[in-house]
Amino acid sequence: MSELVKKKKVLVAMSGGVDSSVAAALLKEQGYDVVGATMQVWDYTNCDITEGSGTCCSSLDVDDARSVADKLDIPFYVLNCEAKFKASVIDPFINAYLQGQTPLPCVNCNTYLKFDHLVKKMKELECDYLATGHYAQIIQSESGEYQIRTSEDDWKDQTYFLFTIDPAIVPKLLFPVGHLKKPEVRKLAEAQGLVVAKKKDSQGICFVGNMGYDNFIKGQVSKTILDTKKGLIKRYPSNEVMAPHEGIHHYTIGQSKGLGMTYHEKLFVLKIDAQDNTVWVGEEKYLFHDEVDVIEPHIISQFEDGEELSVKIRYQHKGSMAKVIKSETGYKLKFHEPQRAITPGQAAVFYSKEKVLLGGGWIKL
Repeated sequence: MSELVKKKKVLVAMSGGVDSSVAAALLKEQGYDVVGATMQVWDYTNCDITEGSGTCCSSLDVDDARSVADKLDIPFYVLNCEAKFKASVIDPFINAYLQGQTPLPCVNCNTYLKFDHLVKKMKELECDYLATGHYAQIIQSESGEYQIRTSEDDWKDQTYFLFTIDPAIVPKLLFPVGHLKKPEVRKLAEAQGLVVAKKKDSQGICFVGNMGYDNFIKGQVSKTILDTKKGLIKRYPSNEVMAPHEGIHHYTIGQSKGLGMTYHEKLFVLKIDAQDNTVWVGEEKYLFHDEVDVIEPHIISQFEDGEELSVKIRYQHKGSMAKVIKSETGYKLKFHEPQRAITPGQAAVFYSKEKVLLGGGWIKL
């Protein structure tokens, strides 16, 4: 039996952007029975964001995805996921900032919508695979295990956001653009005549846009609650009170601008204490740590306790070598070199030397 005959039915998550659109086009070319689906996750009419400009899954993005599906002559579904998105992404995002953390909403979106809700839809539609436009690759190891590896485009690689994927569904995933670089993806979109070929990439957090996370939170949370998050800025290690502040949600670890005070030397946010709303600031040297605890771990591919792995502590971090040691709550990471601005609420994600995504967890200091 030929490879073409073996290929089966695939549900493609189409956000209305160029990557997922090209993913659908490539799979159609390769002989798969392709079905498109878009999740409408957020009502952009209720906030100050221009639809289609750094958003995803808005009404305009849904229209773009539908246009691509029509061009490719594939079935297309729109799934209303606003309630689940609010409960699983928006609310935890807001709560994290109010607890002095810097959240990572893309991981929750992947965990509870793209690789949960859409997996259920995949089964409902009797599809064999779920495909997305993520810059990542599925490989098979010598032992036959399906694994997630970083994409060919180091700048666009999105495996950092995929560490919570259930290993059981990895064999059912397809990442059709993971072997391409972004300019190649755009060229393919142009060659196919897709309306999204020159569409801007989504920027930052899709539901926040250019308004800034602090303004977004202000629009979602009552003034009474925000007033309870006010406190003092203190200098470390002297405990000197520097100034009052308007709420811990305005700050993140490593921040040096917009501190709400003036001082003769540059200071950085070192720690945010949600117990008494203290924002600790100090010299940059205090931002560096060589150990960190990771909680609520998710492991996709197994590794040895105490193994030396490459660890990314934020999306744009290049990764640094660390010994990954099991602990009572997850893992303790011991870095070869001190790392700057390790931030609670962000993830520490583990990779093998072959650039295979092994798993990760949430940073706790």
